[in-house]
Amino acid sequence: MDAAELLEPGKLWCATEILARPTPVPAAPGVYGWHFDPSPDPRLPAGRLLYVGIAPRRMANRASRQSLRTRIRYHYRGNAEGSTLRLTLGCLLGLELRRVGSGKRLTFGQAGERELTAWMAEYAHVCWSEHPEPWIAESALIAHLDLPLNLDQNRRHHFHEYLSELRASARSRARSLPILTC
Repeated sequence: MDAAELLEPGKLWCATEILARPTPVPAAPGVYGWHFDPSPDPRLPAGRLLYVGIAPRRMANRASRQSLRTRIRYHYRGNAEGSTLRLTLGCLLGLELRRVGSGKRLTFGQAGERELTAWMAEYAHVCWSEHPEPWIAESALIAHLDLPLNLDQNRRHHFHEYLSELRASARSRARSLPILTC
């Protein structure tokens, strides 16, 4: 895969375009890249690729059923329990992670998730590239690019320790707080 497709895409797509019907995002496997301007953290550069993800995710003996379309749309409108990108962004933006439902799920609660969704709608832009085995492309991209928001396969990155500790602290605090009921 040519990293230039994600580093310097011909077009970056915004939330309103992605969530429109019909959506421009293909229902195909591939790699997607997130650009933020401003950056979600003052220590990170703005206006450039900070995170890559894939769809489907390869699991032990199979791949998930997700496509670029379902995964990218979920990042824009889902919650932190189902999106490591949303979890990372919310933690960097100082949103409070909480236990919800039965107490096993961790999200930013309804208000926090709405705030995160609004922030992403304004500042997060995405591009993608179809790829038949995106997990192979993802590994190569993480190994060769500066992707501070990727944790998996990216321990060498200088931001990894800080981000890992921030997320762990948010999870620990959430587990010590009462379960949100709404």
